[in-house]
Amino acid sequence: MDAVLDDLAQHWQLYAAIPFIAALIGYVTKRVAIEMMFRPLEFVGVRPFLGWQGVVPRHGGRMAAVATDLLTSNLLDVKEIFDRLDPDRFTREIEQPLLRAIDDIARDVLAEHHPRVWEVLPSMAQELLIKQIQASSPRLVRELIVELRDNLDEVLDVKHMTVQYLTRDKALLVRLIRETSRPEMAFIARTGIYFGFALGIVQSIVWALTKEPLVMPIFGAAIGLFTDWLAIKLIFVPREPVWLFGRYRLQGKFQRRQAEVARQYGELIANEVLTTANLTESILHGPRSDRLLAMIQRTVAAAVDQQVAMARPVVSLTVGGQRLQEIKQAAATRAAQRMPETVRHAQAYLTESVLGPNVATMIEQRILKLTPVEYEGLLRPAFRQDEWKLIAVGAFIGGIVGELQVLLMLH
Repeated sequence: MDAVLDDLAQHWQLYAAIPFIAALIGYVTKRVAIEMMFRPLEFVGVRPFLGWQGVVPRHGGRMAAVATDLLTSNLLDVKEIFDRLDPDRFTREIEQPLLRAIDDIARDVLAEHHPRVWEVLPSMAQELLIKQIQASSPRLVRELIVELRDNLDEVLDVKHMTVQYLTRDKALLVRLIRETSRPEMAFIARTGIYFGFALGIVQSIVWALTKEPLVMPIFGAAIGLFTDWLAIKLIFVPREPVWLFGRYRLQGKFQRRQAEVARQYGELIANEVLTTANLTESILHGPRSDRLLAMIQRTVAAAVDQQVAMARPVVSLTVGGQRLQEIKQAAATRAAQRMPETVRHAQAYLTESVLGPNVATMIEQRILKLTPVEYEGLLRPAFRQDEWKLIAVGAFIGGIVGELQVLLMLH
């Protein structure tokens, strides 16, 4: 024991440095683990094994599916959101671009599919026909919007849309997880310092007693492994508050921030995912877009039939049933093609009055009602994927630094 005390007195600076070096190991391994979760967005290295891609972007499709399942099953009812859509207000918002679109579509379709009749019509007759079509268009648009609103599930696959956007835009998925878990990431880094320092004290005592070169790398690896594992666990457990001495609350870091996370998550989904542009794109070009086209075809066919009702015998003779059907089909196709441009003029109304704050508020309120296990599902998949690799990297880095400590102590 005297020899140990003499060694401590002679090299006290080195022994005092061990806990601080251990704290540094703990912090560095945590920061590396955090960055490895999110970076790089694309694989860097030589496939399949020599290289790395961030855990979140690498498993983006799976994580997006998990997040979307939670979103669509517990957090969001898109139909309830769209029930706020006022067909009259929407029609007024797009009235002018709608009339211009109707003018272009009617002239192009008639000139293309029945040029002889169209060309021989006097200009006044052509304008009168266009005006008649335009006059009935707002009512038909309102009917289409009502049908679309009442049958939204038939034309919009929210799960497909969300998975598609989160998978395609890896940076968006990373931002969604990173922004809602920023305090947890800082907590992980801090715990590396605290636990590393505590284990460093034990490490210095063991070194003083044994002078065993393996002590440093073993402890370094243990610090990296244990503190990584423990920090991740402390984010989520205990799920329910545990009170010590009636005053001190123990609860997972992420679990304690449910109200804050609910607000952030709602805003990110509303502003980045379920936007007017994304929903419009999905409705028009998603897996159920053929059903929207069928709705448009029915509406356009009704409009054409209404215009020719008074002159059906003449139309049948001059145009013919087959040509009339072609006109309906062409008009419907052109109307679908012009829809994104036309709807764009109602984007402010849709964002401010239908989507936007309504989506954010709905998600926030429903996250607050989730059970601790359900709420954990917002973030836990990000850590569960390849979690063992992150911990193993922490242990590896800790072992390397421990070996450097040995060299420092021996020299």
